[in-house]
Amino acid sequence: MLALRKVTRTRSLLSRRLFFHDTPLRGHRKISSSSCRFQDAVTKAASETQGIDSMDRLLRVVRERSNPAYYSIMPSKKPGPWSEALLTDTTSSAPTSEIPPPPPSQESMSPRRMHETYCQIVLPFSSSPELFEQYTNASGGLRTGMLMEHLDSLAGSIAYKHMLGPTVETLGRVQERGFYIVTASVERLDMLAPLYPVRDIRLSGQVIYTGKSSMEVAVKMEALNPNRGEETLMLGRFSMVCRDAHTHKARPVNPLIIDTPEEEVLYKMGESSKNRRQYAALQALSRVPPSSDEAADLHATYLKYGQEDDSLVRSDRVWMGDTLLEKTMLMFPQERNVHQKVFGGYLMRLAHELGFANACFFMRSHVTFHSSDGISFTQPVPIGSIVRLRSQILHTSPPGELPATVHVRVVAGVVNVQTGHEETTNDFRFTWARDDGKSTSRIIVPKTYQEAMLWLEGKRALEMGAQIRGSRVRALEGEQ
Repeated sequence: MLALRKVTRTRSLLSRRLFFHDTPLRGHRKISSSSCRFQDAVTKAASETQGIDSMDRLLRVVRERSNPAYYSIMPSKKPGPWSEALLTDTTSSAPTSEIPPPPPSQESMSPRRMHETYCQIVLPFSSSPELFEQYTNASGGLRTGMLMEHLDSLAGSIAYKHMLGPTVETLGRVQERGFYIVTASVERLDMLAPLYPVRDIRLSGQVIYTGKSSMEVAVKMEALNPNRGEETLMLGRFSMVCRDAHTHKARPVNPLIIDTPEEEVLYKMGESSKNRRQYAALQALSRVPPSSDEAADLHATYLKYGQEDDSLVRSDRVWMGDTLLEKTMLMFPQERNVHQKVFGGYLMRLAHELGFANACFFMRSHVTFHSSDGISFTQPVPIGSIVRLRSQILHTSPPGELPATVHVRVVAGVVNVQTGHEETTNDFRFTWARDDGKSTSRIIVPKTYQEAMLWLEGKRALEMGAQIRGSRVRALEGEQ
């Protein structure tokens, strides 16, 4: 029986002044919700852990119902010559009547089936030396940042296919279509198995949930081995939003038809993912104080590492502010998307590679990618703009712990050359692990209140990632 889903719209204790620079803390009162927020974090981690394994299995089931004739992806980069885009932009700046665009027709808003949005692309690295040469890194493996760039492009293609229908293979001009799709955020991208040895890679995904103007797209990276079958390497979720091409305001998206139990579960996962993201935004450290347990951890770190008048030389202490690594780049039209802005996947690759370099510098070793713990896209990046990317180490695993992990933040911002003002456009969070099997004695220590909150954010991310990976290992051991 078909079920058409309707969309419904669905703030510790720190009793001391902040240690390093004596910045006073506000709210010096015990908040009874502290332990509740800690429990919420535990529940979220457990939900994420269970969801990854379940989603992996369910996506395979839905893929089996998909039509191979609709597997092709829709190009979402460089829709035409840049000279034409400049001409169109000049023409569109001319005075026009203020007549609002017509609303989407009832036919164009017809419901879509979940399996109809499935898309995939196969990268035959094992059989194409020429293709492998384009993606190989210095150690003979694959460049993860380039694969992440592909996943963003895939998510966009899936979202457009959901809006236009499975038979449409080209997007055409955005102004003629009347809408465009942008990436709002990437909730997680978890590496579940190593990329090495190099094999053929399949990137796939589908829409699993629709809101009023948003879509949750699940993406998957698999290794294809003729002898051992398919192995899931990475799993993640993209949040895509639809905008009107004329007003740039939110535009409704086609609803989903749910017609199998597996699709029902995936839909609920997508809905839960959206709700968790909204709740996490309300509970962010930029809005509420840390929990009493987090405050205690922070103070313990201060007592052990943070006293600047300590006469002992602490070679293992690294101030967070000393880990800043940045680069500045000019954005060229070759990396534009269909609505003539810098392609989000390209920014993901740049941020990933800068973060990787910083992680290597800090760990003093080569590192292996573990996860993208959250990516936000707050503003589009114009072609021709100057972008500054800043990377900083936020947290590390405790000294002596294995694997030795490091959590890195990369912030992208557009710089106004006339005023010098910089506007943040993206915030990327990544986790890497030292891959030589050794632990690290180096530890990140914040100096300011803002850095302390970032330190705690990094701690939260490392703890959640460790739970997810640990659960995954236990699940695989149970299958053997």
